[in-house]
Amino acid sequence: MSELLSPDILMSILIAAMGVATVILLAALGELVTERAGIWNMGVEGTMLTGCLIAYFTMVATGSPVIAALAAMAAGLAAGLLIGFMTVALRVDHFVTGLGFNLLASGLTLFWFRSYVGGSKPPSYSTIGKTPIPVLSDIPVIGPILFDQHLLTYAAILSVPFIGYFLRRTTLGLETRAAGENPQFLEAKGLSVSTRQYGALLFGSALTALGGAFLMLAFADQFRPDISGGRGWLAIVAVIAGNWRPVRTMIAVMVFAVLDSVAVHAQGLGVDIPYQFFLMLPYAASILLLVMIGSRSGQPAKLGVPFLKH
Repeated sequence: MSELLSPDILMSILIAAMGVATVILLAALGELVTERAGIWNMGVEGTMLTGCLIAYFTMVATGSPVIAALAAMAAGLAAGLLIGFMTVALRVDHFVTGLGFNLLASGLTLFWFRSYVGGSKPPSYSTIGKTPIPVLSDIPVIGPILFDQHLLTYAAILSVPFIGYFLRRTTLGLETRAAGENPQFLEAKGLSVSTRQYGALLFGSALTALGGAFLMLAFADQFRPDISGGRGWLAIVAVIAGNWRPVRTMIAVMVFAVLDSVAVHAQGLGVDIPYQFFLMLPYAASILLLVMIGSRSGQPAKLGVPFLKH
């Protein structure tokens, strides 16, 4: 256990945690906007997994991480449209829809992947490199952790204040929040509630799939079934634990990411503690955070409630 406390290992844990946080944070920010519009999108895990597979296929075919990321986001949009059709148009229960989509995505991605490889060795590719920020990356301790990361990591962190500004200071953001708090107000103004909800779902699903693409492009050179590893569920919990606020959501994500990184390093170092204990840490922390927020929840008033026009 003492191996994890050495300065070099602690530094490695924090550096790796930033990459893990990028995957979860992108999905969490997308889910935050979606839930602010009144939609419980429980299909985050399936959407992330779909983004992983499409990014893998595209990267193998083109060798371009940009095209792979865009293809994954397009797949995310398709997932968002399907979930939106079920929850917004048909008013199917949001939890049932999300769980059903996760099962569908898990089965389909496994089928497509096995059909693609056909029993042969899966093709691989070179993962993308980091982009250190000059001068800042040379700062002791902080530099390697915050300023020697992938471009998408910087973008994810900068998205936090952007999402906060969008939801609080822009007309479209306020309308999105109204769809989750008081949809009757939008209807009275002659504005479409479903349009705002579809827009939020598409945005959130695209970001989630982008998180899946980043997981594939930065950390894995081959796809494997269920490679998302429950990170989509952690994104949902992070939104709840963060009281539906971008900055607090990012803090919750960082807690999960650090614990996830600790688990990986513990396995690599052969720590004399069952590795299952470390693997459960992020999920145990998620339960603890949910218990701690209690009545302080800032859940949108109409979250998960189908809107019926009068």
